[in-house]
Parts: sequence; structure tokens; C-alpha cells
Amino acid sequence: MAATINQARSALSKMFNSERYSHFTLQSDEEGDEGSHVEVRLSDDEVDDHAPSEQVGQPGGSPSYRPRPQQNNHKVCYLALGTLFIFIIGYLIGYVSHHSPRKEPITCDSEQEVGVAEEAVVESSLSWNDITSLLAQRLTPDAFNSRLSDVEQTDHVAGSSADGILEYHVFDSFKSLEMEPWTDVHYVQLQTANSQKPNRVMIGQEEVGQPKGYLAYSATGKAQGKAVYGNYGSQEDLMLLQNLKVELNGTVILLRATGQISLAQQVANVAALGVSAVLIYLDPKDYRFQPTTELYGHVHLGSGDPFTPGFPSFNHTQFPPTQSSGLPTVLAQSITAASAAKILTRIGGLESPLSFKGSLDNVKYTLGGASSEDVTVEVNNVLQDTEIHNVFGVIKGFTEPDRYVLLGAQRDAWGPGYAKATVGTTLLLELARAVSEMVHTDGFRPRRSLVFASWSAGEYGSVGATEWLEGFFSSLDRRAFTYISLDGVVTGHGEFKVSASPLLYSLLESTMKEVKNPIGFGESGKSLYDKVSGVNFEKAVFEPMKMEDSAYPFLAFSGIPSLSFRFVSQGSEAYPYYGTSLDNKDHLGYATAHRLNSLATGAGLVAGQLALRLVHDHVLRLDVQRYRMVLSQSVVKINQRLKQVTRDGSAESLSARWLIMALGSYSRAATDLNTDLLNTDLTDTLACHNINDRIMRVEHNLLSPYVSPKEVPFRHLLFGRGSHTLAALLEGEDREVLRTQLALATWTLQGCANALSGDVWDSDNQM
Repeated sequence: MAATINQARSALSKMFNSERYSHFTLQSDEEGDEGSHVEVRLSDDEVDDHAPSEQVGQPGGSPSYRPRPQQNNHKVCYLALGTLFIFIIGYLIGYVSHHSPRKEPITCDSEQEVGVAEEAVVESSLSWNDITSLLAQRLTPDAFNSRLSDVEQTDHVAGSSADGILEYHVFDSFKSLEMEPWTDVHYVQLQTANSQKPNRVMIGQEEVGQPKGYLAYSATGKAQGKAVYGNYGSQEDLMLLQNLKVELNGTVILLRATGQISLAQQVANVAALGVSAVLIYLDPKDYRFQPTTELYGHVHLGSGDPFTPGFPSFNHTQFPPTQSSGLPTVLAQSITAASAAKILTRIGGLESPLSFKGSLDNVKYTLGGASSEDVTVEVNNVLQDTEIHNVFGVIKGFTEPDRYVLLGAQRDAWGPGYAKATVGTTLLLELARAVSEMVHTDGFRPRRSLVFASWSAGEYGSVGATEWLEGFFSSLDRRAFTYISLDGVVTGHGEFKVSASPLLYSLLESTMKEVKNPIGFGESGKSLYDKVSGVNFEKAVFEPMKMEDSAYPFLAFSGIPSLSFRFVSQGSEAYPYYGTSLDNKDHLGYATAHRLNSLATGAGLVAGQLALRLVHDHVLRLDVQRYRMVLSQSVVKINQRLKQVTRDGSAESLSARWLIMALGSYSRAATDLNTDLLNTDLTDTLACHNINDRIMRVEHNLLSPYVSPKEVPFRHLLFGRGSHTLAALLEGEDREVLRTQLALATWTLQGCANALSGDVWDSDNQM
């Protein structure tokens, strides 16, 4: 063994002893070496790159590792190359051992690589004009008309088999578009007519009729009283009756239906004055129908299942027996015009004012009262536990898929419900198809998601939609940034009306400038905006959002910026056929001058462009400055009102000063947001996300945190109902109550301003 080692050593010695190399002697520890080892450093931070190579032979180093005198330049050259080779090997070892592991590469064939490249090109090349053009190409009157026949139903009451058939159709349509559909199941109580024991109305001993129509959520039982005629049952009408000394307590009051006041509000108005029952009919002056036309509706002054107020009606939910404060305590029943005529001819009393006059034949429209015959009303409606299904489909966004705009339509109806539900459901499906094809075929890449929703039990007061909102209330404010209702979007052809959150005013205005007017006879090429140009835009287009609007619970209950709109006939208050069997294709055709397909397509373009703009842009097109203007108008009125209340000096501390300061905080926060937006790089996803966060907080933070959702479900400071609203500050008389209301309204508005400011250190809390 020793001989072999010596032979190897001799060979090495000869190799390094040539005049081309310098060699190193390696001395053993036995000769007294203290440093015979060489340390290899694998990381860059352990090596001083600037240290001279001679350092290893400096005093204090290892005496066993020293160079011999160089023989010639060739040896130095080869030595340097060898050292460099060792260094490279060491560097590679260090790189492999310290570098983070790489992800497994995704393999794709050449066709896939080409597809990915093409998608990238399409995405970058789609401008907003491209997107709106694609939508217009895919959303056409012919396509709408073709879909319409698939959705038509003669009767599709919530929870019925016909409602189920339509539900499956919507689900299958979403599935065919690869929209990952799902259903949301609720178990609700719906009130229906008793098939075994019909409702009855009598005057004296004569039966006026057994109406087939009914008003859901009426109180049940039997009531009797003197008959009184109360016109529409508005506050002005009732005040006039009281001024004429007509006693209302304990009476049966007869009202004519109107599009200006909901059935529920009519019943609530007269119930507050102590009537025992309410009868509502369709007067021929307002509704040119056959006198035997039946009326259907609901009288719950609220939305959702009134027996689970503020809570979702899921099957596993267990709550103690409770009910909505909006349920009436009096009997309410609809009757035909023919039945109303029989009563009005026999009630006597004072002659009614001119504004009370209707058009029933041979009827004088007297007010009734003490001289009237007794009228008996018997309501035998029954509550039925009903399973209802909401259906959803989603087109997911590519950047922020967890944020979405909602588009929804009511699916059920009493009777055909053509304007009420059929047109909206058809548009929902057509918009879903159009946008889906834009994504799959045209390369459209929305940043955020679009959720399409088909609601059930809308006729009972947006029951399906409200139950869903109640079930997901805690998360929706961070996810859903806008709701667009497709219900009742076409009821005429003369005007365009909108109800919306002020956050959406500017977006709607710009959208109307881009969408061509489908109702402009001989005005080809003009936009919807051209119809109202030159006048006050907000006054001409916007109207207050009412409780019966299907978008209302999204805005006033959940704090989601919401919008509903409709094409209406010139000067029309409401579509006259709602709630009757006459809401069919023929009557809607007459109301739209037989241009339903074009009008519906125009409505689809409005809704579609609103939604696409919201999911396409880097920053949400929700205008916080427009809210400042609306809030300012209310605060100015409140300030004037409080000055009147405190004019005698007895309530000096009752002042709008702090409310005005809260408004100032909101104004500064809105200005700061716009400044931050101007200084934001729109390609910075995180920066845009933070800006959008602040915008999305506005509507939700206008919900008062000081009232219970169970007792006061509509908690919105501006659009809600209750003592917490700014409107309530204009009506109250009790100064202590006003002081409390003022404080709570002030801190609600200040909280909204703080949320809009963003981070807590940016809050402008100067109060």
C-alpha cells in the first residue's frame, strides 16, 4: 500500500515539477503543523471577495500551506485556471444549496402556448369602445324575442310547479354557459287564499261577493263597521276627512288603488286611525279595465318573510315566534270595481270633494260614515310554509374575483306577470349569455365578477332577495359593490326613469350618453341622454326609491349601492296592469307601441354597460362627491328646521352645528379620495384595491348602527324608514327626542366620513 502511495506521489511530483507549474508541498501533522485543513465557504457573505490570494500565507496563517517559488509564467497561468475552476464549482454548490426551490414548470403544447399568447393580445387590445360594441352585437332584439318564448308562463306563483320549471330553465341556462350555477334555498311563510273557505264581503245582509283576488299578509278574521270612502288613503286624503268631521275609528274604509302609494302604505295609513278593515278596488278613472278584474298584492310594510324579520329563513334556523312590525293589524281585502259600486251606492253621507271623484257608473262618491249601512269583511287567508329557490350564476373576474356586481330579476308572478317578471328574467338570461360569450369568445377579461340572480317570491315583497341578504349580511358589504335590478324595466315607451343611490348618478349619466335611444321615433343615432339634455338631469330622470322597489332592500337594508330603472309611458305614474291577470304580452305590446323587443334591448344595454363599466375599470365608478351634494341638501333643511324649533330660546343646545361638522368631515374625505386617486398609478393593483375599499365603505356605513335590524330593518340614514333617518329630523316635535335623533344621525355620518378616509390615522374627526 505504501509503495502504491509513493508511486502516486512520485508521479504527481514529476507532473508539478515541470517548468510549467509551481507546486505546493503538503506537510503532515506529525511535523508539527497547526493548520493542515482548508475551509471551503459556500455563501457569498462568508467570503471577502477583495482579500488578496496571498492572505493564506500571511503570518498567523497555516505554516503547512506555503507556495514554492514560481518557475515561470505558464505555471502561474495554469494555477490561476485551476483556482478559478475550483471557485466556480464552489459557487454552484452554494447556489444550489441556498437558492429557493423552483416551481415545477407547467408544460403545454404548442397550441396552448399560441392560445395563451392570443388571449394576452386580445385582453390588451379591448378598449371600452370595443367592449360596448361587442355587447351591442350580442344583445339584439331578435335574440331577446327568441328567448322570450322560453320564459313565458301563464301563472308562476312563488313555490308552485310553474315556478320550479322556470327555476330549472334558468339553472340549465347558466350551466350551459359554464357559469357554475347554484341555488339558495329558503323556507318561508307565504299567505295565500283559503281554497276551502273563501273571503267574503257583505253590506247589510247582502253578499257583495267572494273575491278571488287577495292581499297577502292581511290580518285574518271578521270585522264589521260603518262604511267610509277615503279616496286613495293618502295622508292628505285622510287629513281632509278629519277636517270634514268624518269618523274613521272602527269603520270599514273603501279605497281606490293607485300607483302613487303602495297597497301596504295605504293600509298602514288608515290602520293608524283605527279602522277595522280596508277594502281596495280598481276605479275605472285610474284603470280602464273590465269591472270584474281581480286585484292581487301584499300589505306587509317591509320586505322579506315577515315572520323572520332581520333573520334568514334557512331550514335549520330556530328563532322564537316573532313577526315584522310592518304587518298590518287590520283586515285588508281587494274587491272588484263592480263590488265597490254596490257599496258606494249605499253608504250615504257627505258628498266627497272633487279630487275624490272616480268614474264608476251611477255612483255619487259620497263619504259615508254614521249614516252608512254596516259592511262586514271576512278574511280567511292561510299561511303556508313554502320552499323557495333563488338561482345564481357567476362570471368570475380575473383580478378581483371576490368582488362582484349583482344583476337580479324576479322570477315569480301572480298571473302571467309579463312586465313584472317575464321581461326581466329574459333580460337576465340574455345578459348572462352575451357577457359569457364576450369572455369565452371575444377575449373580454373583467377585473371583477358578475353575479346573475333569479329571485323567487318577489310578489310577496322581495322575499327571496331579502332572505338572501339577511343570510349573507355580514360579508356582502365587503364583496357586493352594486346591485342592478331588471324588474319592470319596460312598461311604456315615452320616458326613462331611474331610482338609485347617489353613488351611481354619474355612472348612469355617462351610460345614458353612450346608449342609443330605442324609443326615439325618427331620432336615429341620438342617445338616451339627448332626450333630457338642456334640462335639470337629476330632476328629469331620477325619482325616489320606494319600499316596493325590488332594489330597495339592497340599498336600505344591506347598504349596497343599488339602481332600478324603467322605460315608462309619458306622464304615467305606474304600469296599470301589475297585480292582475292583464299583465300579459298583448297589453305590454300596446303600452310599448309594439316595440317591446327594441325597448328591452335598450334596457339590457343600459344594465349591461353599467355592470361592465363597474367590473372593467381599475377604480370603481362610484361617485362619492355626488353623495356629498345629496347629504348637503338634507342638512340644510334640518338646520332651517331646528332654527324654527328653537326660535323661542327654550332649547338652546338643539343645534345642527355638529351635524354640519360631520358633513364637513365627509366632504374633506371625499376630496382627499379624489386627490389620492389622481396620484395613484392605475396599474398598481394593491393601490387600486385600497381606493376601492374606501369607496365601498360609504353606502354600508350610512346604515345606522344605533337601531336593531329586527325592529328597524331599513337603517339607511337617507333612504331608510324610522326615527334614525335625516327625514325624521324634519318631522319631529319633541325636543328631547330630536336631540337624541340629532346625535345619532351625526355620529352615523361621522362614521361614514371616517370609513371613507381610509386608515384610522387619516380620519378627520374634528368634533
